[in-house]
Amino acid sequence: MSEHFDTAEREALYRVITARRDMRHFLPGASVDPQVLRRLLQAAHQGPSVGLMQPWRFIRIADPALREGIAALVEVERRATAEALGERGADFMRLKVEGVRECAELLVAVLAPDDGTVFGRRTLPQEMALCSLACAVQNLWLAARAENLGLGWVSLFDPEALGALLHLPPGARPMAVLCLGPVARFYDEPMLQAEGWRQGRPLDEFIHTDRWPE
Repeated sequence: MSEHFDTAEREALYRVITARRDMRHFLPGASVDPQVLRRLLQAAHQGPSVGLMQPWRFIRIADPALREGIAALVEVERRATAEALGERGADFMRLKVEGVRECAELLVAVLAPDDGTVFGRRTLPQEMALCSLACAVQNLWLAARAENLGLGWVSLFDPEALGALLHLPPGARPMAVLCLGPVARFYDEPMLQAEGWRQGRPLDEFIHTDRWPE
């Protein structure tokens, strides 16, 4: 028999979703209790996946030298992104876009090599694997917020270079560097919005009926 959730539990879930933030500022020298980290990873592992393929792998970065190597890769891509942004490049360089060196725990979410799953993936095999991995990361993110821990998704890296650094097997691809740990405070609003980089748009602009609006 499925469990029934009461009003308070529903409200708590929606509150966690609303309070989730992409964090970039962490408390240096802090730690995450191993049992809490295990709970978070279990939450990620309970994410939905197409055809029950479970295409996610999480690599915990424990070696300080390896963490520094990842930070260097992120910095290379940060500068390349600023150059690609042209006139907005200087504004971008003023943004704090990651917390690789300061966060208590550093994880890399990896898309595993294709295991041959066809159920649900015949027409969009790679896309459905990516969606499944993203669901696992979202579970991790929401669980972290419920534990009052910050998490930030870093996408500024060359996947081939990071894959080589982590000795990934053929067919595996790193999709996210995840910064996790205690924070002094959570942002009141998304940081990119607070910094004036981009404004979020209201829900009604994203809902349509029957067809794409003209």
